[in-house]
Amino acid sequence: MGQSGLMAIQQLSDGRWRVDVEPVKGKRFRKTLRTKAEAMRFEATCRAKCNESNDWAPRPKDKRRLSELVELWFDLHGVSLSDGVRRVAILRACAKAMGDPIARGRWRKDRRHARTLDGSRRNRQDGEQSARLPESRLQRAAQARRDRLSLSLHPYSSGSVAGAAAGLLTKPQISELLDALQARTTSPHPAMVARICLATGARWGEAQALRPERIRGNALVFANTKSKRVRMVPVTPELVAAIKKHWQTHGPFTNCIGVFRLVLLSTTIKPPRGQASHILRHTFAAHFIMGGGHIVTLKEILGHASLNMTMRYAHLAPEHLHDAIRLGPLVGIALPLADQ
Repeated sequence: MGQSGLMAIQQLSDGRWRVDVEPVKGKRFRKTLRTKAEAMRFEATCRAKCNESNDWAPRPKDKRRLSELVELWFDLHGVSLSDGVRRVAILRACAKAMGDPIARGRWRKDRRHARTLDGSRRNRQDGEQSARLPESRLQRAAQARRDRLSLSLHPYSSGSVAGAAAGLLTKPQISELLDALQARTTSPHPAMVARICLATGARWGEAQALRPERIRGNALVFANTKSKRVRMVPVTPELVAAIKKHWQTHGPFTNCIGVFRLVLLSTTIKPPRGQASHILRHTFAAHFIMGGGHIVTLKEILGHASLNMTMRYAHLAPEHLHDAIRLGPLVGIALPLADQ
């Protein structure tokens, strides 16, 4: 067996020659050729190219700090997001809290540590998940949001049934809440915003952002919504007149969610954990379905991106699942009695 360059070239059993050369650490070339001369030329070419061209030479280690990657992300992608400024502020705070480590070394070290926690080698996904930030205020906020949206997305799961029922205000509770808000004379806006939410199923932020130019006849137009869609919801002429009169007396809506939460705590209503204003949206959806409204129409009113989100309310319909009888294949077919 021939050899050259510290075993860089070896002859195989079939007579061919295999090149296995690593001119510089981290850059390795392998190729099988017919003759030793070709193999030697290939080895020489690899060594020469690595010395002459940066394209062949291995790249230096990435020693950029985490803060640099955050800024790069914002310049290339975050700046195009509607909440990009908020996101980059959170990422900057995270990088600062972590001591602005070298990004590449930090994640690799954490992944190696994660793989040895239980004495077994975890897959790449588990390693990446374990390399995330430890328990923090950001994670607690995310958990609170998951609790607030605890209604299962699966339309037939038990969680959706219990969740939608728990997020429903009865007619007496609605009256109690509106009366309590109306009695709060120091802050007049929460009562009107709550009425808009109950009448349209809008999120609190969407109703609070309503402006005169977004009233089109007897309909309210909600823009800059969570699903990035503009939607129009019809309302009664009386509500439109009440909104316009409210603006003439008290001016445009201001941020009043804090007052709403305080008033809600003062009532006998006990909303699910993590829910406050969102209970108004659930109440509209539940009463709409229980009153005979169509599930697809509700999807458009609420502005859901997927029908799966809306199907959590399907069980509240008066004829829920009765279509299995009305539309089944045995309709109209006379069947023999059991004792015949």
